[in-house]
Amino acid sequence: MVIAADYPFMDVLWSMIIFFFWVIWIWIVITVLIDVFRRSDIGGWAKAAWVVFVVILPWLGVLIYLIVQHDGMRERSVKEVQSQRQEFDDYVRDTAGGGSAAEIAKAKELLDSGVITQDEFAALKAKALA
Repeated sequence: MVIAADYPFMDVLWSMIIFFFWVIWIWIVITVLIDVFRRSDIGGWAKAAWVVFVVILPWLGVLIYLIVQHDGMRERSVKEVQSQRQEFDDYVRDTAGGGSAAEIAKAKELLDSGVITQDEFAALKAKALA
């Protein structure tokens, strides 16, 4: 029966280092595969070839992909983050409606076009400022 006293500190440290590198390796492989499938500049056969290369010869496949596509990976990642941020900003802008200043501006446009009266405009302005 193995107990904690029978497992020396250096063995624990070595086990932690191996586990750490194993997790990093899995992370890198998943990142490469995600990048392969997100690419729109290559076709299905090229994607399949990269996947087979990464699965059959993982060390060589991942290293070659990182060497060959490092700039493309960065650019695709930056574009993805920028598009997500733009979508979020658009969502917030649409959901928020622009605040009280935008409501007053809309009410002023309605007043100028004759759709509402001055009293209705004053009521909408008071409601927006409240």
